[in-house]
Amino acid sequence: MSEQPHDTEPVTIVLATRNQGKVRELAEPLRAFGLRVVGLDAFPDLPEVEETGTTFEENALLKAREVSKRTGLVAIADDSGLEVDALNGAPGVYSARYSEDMPDLPGATKDERNTMKLLAALSSVRLWNRSARFRSVVAVCTPEGETLIAPGTWEGSVACSPRGKNGFGYDPVFLDPELGLTAAEMSPEEKMSRSHRAKALRELLRLWPSFWEGYLRKRA
Repeated sequence: MSEQPHDTEPVTIVLATRNQGKVRELAEPLRAFGLRVVGLDAFPDLPEVEETGTTFEENALLKAREVSKRTGLVAIADDSGLEVDALNGAPGVYSARYSEDMPDLPGATKDERNTMKLLAALSSVRLWNRSARFRSVVAVCTPEGETLIAPGTWEGSVACSPRGKNGFGYDPVFLDPELGLTAAEMSPEEKMSRSHRAKALRELLRLWPSFWEGYLRKRA
């Protein structure tokens, strides 16, 4: 799809997050398609969408569909998490709330509690059996119900203890085998070139031109 003329009013689409970093990640590349990306901060009365799906794809679609329905705009949502083979894919879709069943630990953040529970679950598992992956799915939904799915995966393993101060979530214990660094030890540029979310976004941008052209044709 050719770049939108500069004098054409951009079309607004909504990214189902209040994280401005995620909004910025998509805003710049989609601007070339004549699109303006806003986050949920533009809709302060919109309630949180409950993630009741059993897969990342289901949760991403749930969020995209609900936000599109409530706003009347094309919506983009993502869901992601960590799958550990030795734990039969756990924590998976429950990655963000993995430690909800643990008592509060004074001074520990939710991310730290999640990591502590993960390391405890793997305490008897040797490093070479700790294969894992970060998985991300980006979903798009139009008000008419048309959808687009873009997945991304980052293969690695779980380290024996946290390393690094960057990133968030399980980054301090997710070890990239090629670099020998945890995600929390990488620079933002290194992480962006390898991460599951970055791969899903690149796949979204690859698929976007034909998806958007088809959508506009149906609306014409």
